[in-house]
Amino acid sequence: MAELSKLRIDKWLWAARFYKTRSIASDAVNGGKVHLNGERVKAAKAVKAGDVLRIRRGEEIWTVSIVSLFEKRRQASLAQTMYGEHDESKKQREENVANRKALSASRVVSHRPSKKERRHIIKFKNMNRGD
Repeated sequence: MAELSKLRIDKWLWAARFYKTRSIASDAVNGGKVHLNGERVKAAKAVKAGDVLRIRRGEEIWTVSIVSLFEKRRQASLAQTMYGEHDESKKQREENVANRKALSASRVVSHRPSKKERRHIIKFKNMNRGD
């Protein structure tokens, strides 16, 4: 299959496997989660090799340069060759993942108070109210 010179941004995002379906990719672009060369664009905007995309998926932010354009969705290993992620983007994403893991590890698992604990809470609240 020959490489294209231009392709719709939503189609490229789908083919590069950033989004599972084209409609989800289109919604993300129209929702402002994808920026082309620093500007917000519509889903029908054509992209070409060398363009820079900033893609926000959940808490992750990717900054990638488009290397190649293919109209069809391919294997994940081939899809990764369609773009090159910037070093700063990769470093920032890895730091965010480490921070989220550390945060979830330090979070205390709370439980629903037992009847005895509820009585102590009520007694404590009434004692501090000055009734």
